[in-house]
Amino acid sequence: VTTFGDLLRVPSASRGDLFAAKAKGADVRMVTSPLQALDFAAKHPDQQIVHLAIGFETTAPANAMLAYMARERGLANLSLLVSQFLVPPILRAICADPSAAPDAFLAAGHVCAITGSDPYDSLARDLNRPIAITGFEPADILLGVLDVLRLLERGQAGMTNAYARIVHPQGNPEALRIMDAVFETADREWRGLGVVPMSGLSLREAYAAHDAARTFPAPCFVVDQQPNENPECPAADVLLGKLQPCDCPHFQTRCTPDHPLGAPMVSPEGPCAAFYLHRRT
Repeated sequence: VTTFGDLLRVPSASRGDLFAAKAKGADVRMVTSPLQALDFAAKHPDQQIVHLAIGFETTAPANAMLAYMARERGLANLSLLVSQFLVPPILRAICADPSAAPDAFLAAGHVCAITGSDPYDSLARDLNRPIAITGFEPADILLGVLDVLRLLERGQAGMTNAYARIVHPQGNPEALRIMDAVFETADREWRGLGVVPMSGLSLREAYAAHDAARTFPAPCFVVDQQPNENPECPAADVLLGKLQPCDCPHFQTRCTPDHPLGAPMVSPEGPCAAFYLHRRT
């Protein structure tokens, strides 16, 4: 199994994380690019290599290129277990939840660098809420907050691009092209939020031979009957904006970036980890 480093620490309710699996002897390899899985597959033709293709629009182009290159090179021993998510559908789902009612959104700049800012312009109008595209540095985030506050004060819905040095209106056309060639939209289950229709990506039929979910028998990918989220982690409430990270009784005590209880504390881009890292900003 090959995976990005962040995924190694995502906890499961019943099976621990991939670090624990690796410690018990599982062959889990951290990669910085999905294309490294090509080298593993080429060098070990007698082994099945499964890449965990997870993430938002940011990781989708590289994972799409991996599937494309695997088919082009005839690497029958390389497959992808796809868990790709799309941001706009989940924003729509959050706004459709009357108990959530967010005032505005800060859109992740690295996602918008792929998709472009144009889709978020129409999304802001559809949702009737301000959206500011920002980077991850404190100054970028503060600039995004300032932009949405100005729109809220004027009672306006719209999109502002506070990350224009990276994000362009049409995004990355080549990245979007390979994504569209390899993936199609699909329903996806969100941790703590349930299934959101057409909120993710799956491999097109042409790449079925490299789809780990189809290649291997069902018992290889058993879904826990228990909830995926640690019951002590209120991930859904945090993601829906019903609870601030600091309101969780485990925040920065039992739950830290070094020892996360749930997914929101794993990556620096997660809401709890970001709050933890920048809480004094």
